[in-house]
Formats: sequence, C-alpha cells, structure tokens
Amino acid sequence: MQNPIIAALDVPHFEKANSLINDIGGQVGAFKIGMELFTAVGPRMIHDIRQRETPVFLDLKFHDIPNTVRKAVSAAVRLDVQMLTIHTHGGLEMMKAAESAAQETAASLDKAPPLVLGVSVLTSMDQSDLQSIGITTALPDQVLRVIELGLQAGLRGFVCSPLEIDPLRRILPPETKLVTPGIRMATDALADQKRILSPQQAMAKGADYLVIGRPIYAAPAPREALNQILATL
Repeated sequence: MQNPIIAALDVPHFEKANSLINDIGGQVGAFKIGMELFTAVGPRMIHDIRQRETPVFLDLKFHDIPNTVRKAVSAAVRLDVQMLTIHTHGGLEMMKAAESAAQETAASLDKAPPLVLGVSVLTSMDQSDLQSIGITTALPDQVLRVIELGLQAGLRGFVCSPLEIDPLRRILPPETKLVTPGIRMATDALADQKRILSPQQAMAKGADYLVIGRPIYAAPAPREALNQILATL
C-alpha cells in the first residue's frame, strides 16, 4: 500500500459511506471501517470496498479473553481485511492469540495475513485520563510498556499517537508498521483528539500510515480536503 492515507469511514450508514468511497476512492490507500459503520452495516461494506480492490482496515479494537479474540480475528481474516486492531491492554496471551489466528487462518486460505495492529493508548486520552482508571505510569512510559508487550506477542504493527513515534522508532524493528490517528491540519478543530500532529509532521517522524477521519469526511468538499492533505506530503 503505497498511499499512506487511510480514510476513516466514521459515518452512520451505508449511503454516506458509499458516497464518500465514490468521491475519494481512487486517491486513498485504504478505507477504515470502525465500530459505528460496522454495527450499522456489517460485512457488506467490507465486501463492497474489496470488490474495488481497495484495502480495508477493520478498526473494531478487539479486547476480550484470548479464545474470543482468536475467533474474532479468524472471522475478520475470512472477510478479507488487510488490517485490523486489538487493544494491547488485553494482555500478552490475548495478543498472541490474535496474531496466531491471523497467521493460521490466512495460511489456510492461501492468502497474506492481515496486519494485526496493537492499539497502545487512545489519542483521545491524556495523563489525567490514565490516572482516572488507576494507571499512574507516565503516559509515554505506558505506551512503551504495552508496545514492548506487543512485540513479545509477535505483533507486526501498532497504533499510536504521532507524538509517540520518535521514542517508538528507537526501540522497534525497522519493519514494524506504525499507524497514527490524531491527524489534523492547522485549521482543523481538535474535537475529542488530544495528542495530534499534522500529516506532514507525522510522516516526517516515521509514521507508515495516517488514519484521517473528520478532516476528510466532515469537510464540505471531501475530495478537495483530501487533495490539500496530499499536497502537504
């Protein structure tokens, strides 16, 4: 996937998502399907995007007991997604189960395994949010801790804030992929994002892929907004 832009289809129904896909489909590297759209539409959206030969990033952030996550990842592989997310805070055994399920199911189907991405700390959270749930570790240290655990589990990629790219690149194998949400242009509203950078800054720091939602789908002219982002890269 050469184009680093993953457009988030964080919209409530099929018609809105389909309109966005028709508008910008040839200009992004992949489309992200998250909880809202998948709950509303189900696998149909994945099938429609894959028929266009466009990669799909299934962002459901699996976090459950290892056996449940194993079966969920296997189901996602059978849906033919190229990337999917799990929560690193689910622990070592859960992450191992996710990665092994991706590898084994893909092998049984004679296809490449999807990239299982460990979500470190949500970009909507800051230090006070961590403390409110009983995590007193400094936020950057917590990110490093769970990503090191993900490496032990065999994960080949992670989701992190663009602000954490520098320290992570110092410890990660060079082939490890980093996917960064929390991407905003200078004129964009932050909304519920707290740890952000611009697309150009994130790529310069070493991000492999940028997940961009509201700056594109909520723009009056999504194609124009996307072109402005691409121009900065």
